[in-house]
Amino acid sequence: MPDALDASPYDALLLLSFGGPEGPDDVVPFLENVTRGRGIPKERLKEVGQHYFLFGGVSPINGQNRALLDALRKDFADHGLGLPVYWGNRNWAPYVTDTLREMIADGHRRILVLATSAYASYSGCRQYREDLAGALATLEAEGRRLPRIDKLRHYFNHPGFVEPMIEGVLKSLADLPEDVRAGAHIAFTTHSIPDSAADTSGPAEGHGEGGAYVRQHLDVTRLIADAVRERTGVDHPWRLVYQSRSGAPHIPWLEPDICDHLEELHGAGVPAVVMAPIGFVSDHMEVLYDLDTEAKAKAEELGLPVRRSATVGADPRFAAAVRELIVERAATERGQQVTPCALGTLGPSHHVCPVGCCPARAPRPAAAGADSPYV
Repeated sequence: MPDALDASPYDALLLLSFGGPEGPDDVVPFLENVTRGRGIPKERLKEVGQHYFLFGGVSPINGQNRALLDALRKDFADHGLGLPVYWGNRNWAPYVTDTLREMIADGHRRILVLATSAYASYSGCRQYREDLAGALATLEAEGRRLPRIDKLRHYFNHPGFVEPMIEGVLKSLADLPEDVRAGAHIAFTTHSIPDSAADTSGPAEGHGEGGAYVRQHLDVTRLIADAVRERTGVDHPWRLVYQSRSGAPHIPWLEPDICDHLEELHGAGVPAVVMAPIGFVSDHMEVLYDLDTEAKAKAEELGLPVRRSATVGADPRFAAAVRELIVERAATERGQQVTPCALGTLGPSHHVCPVGCCPARAPRPAAAGADSPYV
């Protein structure tokens, strides 16, 4: 048996994700959850839902989270980390409020949260913290004893997150026809967000053009591009591009869009492209539709050979990274000196989100941060 790793003072891990429909009848109710408060008509939601209906009304994210749960539990057991793992979602069952209610009933009092978003942004960090605060407020109103909740730091530059993506790009390059492989361009993709949200992402002292969101993604692109050059001997040109825009046309969002970028590359005579979705933990709907369906259709229209590299998903190296992040955070909570593991130029992210980090236009209480009302 492996020596037991010390996770104290924590007694459970919550995998917190976005959620997605599990069948056609779930699609519109799910989208109503996602867009609640925005006044979007049901007919428009049905149009948006066509992306899901193409795949039988089932989002792949739930199955991918179940696979990640299995990978985490196996890794923890194999390495002597006695920490039970639960799963809750923001927008669909299992809802985070229900999961926290279950965790409280099971006697857990110090809970760590792993969000399925690796980078700093309002939608990728603070919004998860706001939903945690909303869940705690509901449970407090029910008269329950609330646990203390902390969130694991951003893991965009942890080796266990980066290395599987490097491997994915290498495999995609190797899968291209030999006559176009050396000239292939790498299009690193992530979810587009409003310019204003990007500019205010991360701690307040780093706000500015692109904020932490763009800086963090660029650091990862350089890590992957450098590793590909070192391992293949070919210096592939690359660019960070965006996908999955969903906002009003008059509001500026991060650009260029991946489809526009493919047209630009084709016009410049680029012989092939690898699309590397570094902004996504798993192959959920934004990857399956926006890249595997829409962007690949654009590439086929252009006659441009493309490959799409894999996301990290339930890769054992990512599960190991989560274990290392837990042990690191637990030791820090116990007052021990630790050296956080991080690649690139930005160093490890903060453990506790400071006041003013990734603010929303209309501030709401957020748990697991310096401004949390629940300590």
